[in-house]
Order: sequence, then C-alpha cells, then structure tokens
Amino acid sequence: MISFAFSILMTLLSNPTLDTKPRIIYVGDPMCSWCYGFSPELEALKKELGDTYDFEIVMGGLRPYNKETMYDLMDFLSQHWKEVSERSGQKFNYGILNETEITYDTEPPSRATVIVRDLKPESAFDFFHNIQSAFYFENKNMHLKESYHEALTALDIDTDQFDRLFDSEKYKLKVRKDFERASSLGVRGFPTVLLEANDKVVLISNGYATKAMMIDRIRSTK
Repeated sequence: MISFAFSILMTLLSNPTLDTKPRIIYVGDPMCSWCYGFSPELEALKKELGDTYDFEIVMGGLRPYNKETMYDLMDFLSQHWKEVSERSGQKFNYGILNETEITYDTEPPSRATVIVRDLKPESAFDFFHNIQSAFYFENKNMHLKESYHEALTALDIDTDQFDRLFDSEKYKLKVRKDFERASSLGVRGFPTVLLEANDKVVLISNGYATKAMMIDRIRSTK
C-alpha cells in the first residue's frame, strides 16, 4: 500500500501536465501608452501573487507594421499620453512626437520581448517594463537594435545573440503568433489581464486597473 502511494506521488511530481497552478496572462504592447501607465500596477500584482500564480506575457500587437510617423500622430498621441499620465502618474517625454522619420510601428519592441521571453523567461516582464521606459521616457527609437542593449545588459542577456535573433525571419514570424494568440483569446484592447484556471479563461481587466481591483476580481472567480 505504501509502495503504491509512493508511486502515485512520484508520478504527480514528475508529470508537469498535472500541475494545476493557475496562470495569469498579461496581453499588452510595449508602445501602448495605457500599458505603460498600467506597469506599476502589474508589477505590484506580480509581486503579490507571483508565488501562487504563474505569469505569462503575450504580445497583443497594438499597431504592428504601421507606417505613420510619430509626428503624423502627434495630436492623437499627446492627448492619450496626458490622460495616462494624469491617471497613473507615469512620466512621459513628448519630444519624440516631433520625429518625422520614426514610425509608430509597435512590432519591433514586441519582437524584442518575444526574443527575451525565449532566452530568459524569468526576465521577460522586467525587459518589457524597461523598454517601455526606454521609449516613453528616454525616447529611444525602438526600431534600432542598439535601443535594447542597455535593458539587455541589465538583465545579463547577450546583446550579440539578441541582435542576430532580432534580424531573423524566425522571430518576425514568431511575434505574429503572439498577435494571433491574443486575437484567439478574444483580446481587443490593451492592457488586458486574463486568469486561466480549471480549464477556462476569465477576463480580469481590460484597460487600466489597480492591483486591488484585479485581486478582488481574481478572488471572486474562485
């Protein structure tokens, strides 16, 4: 009897498919202003629930392959950035809105995040937050590989390897898979937080939300 029980225990421990730990799925975009404003709340949520929930980050694709320049979108973006700053307290640098050559194409930083998620999964969220600041506060051009190097070095990720992968067709295709997955999850706006548990996916928040609001929603779904 003891031998049989021990055998069952070892099977449970060795079979990851039997792990029932709930998962919180965050769907966002590095160049989404509301995602930037939401970052402190997301970090607080991850810090509080990280021991009892798995966290996954998925790139939603806000404006991938967009050809409009920052200058073209100046009026639209500046209005949104002011709203986000007032609501969240996050600081913006509006200088990049004068750029007539930099397009508001959110695919490159999304691709960069997917690469880091593969190279060092435990650092994916930190990298995502760091490059949000690189764009919104430091006004770096996120089309350039060099714009990611500071964030990569801080996380002890090899920049040469990253550069090769950033230019690869493999990751240009792989980030599209993230966009497709976000769509298949029914996500239509960012940031979105979902809870995956008991073979179902439940919406926790769509748009800006506080940590307290999300925790209340997560607890109410149990």
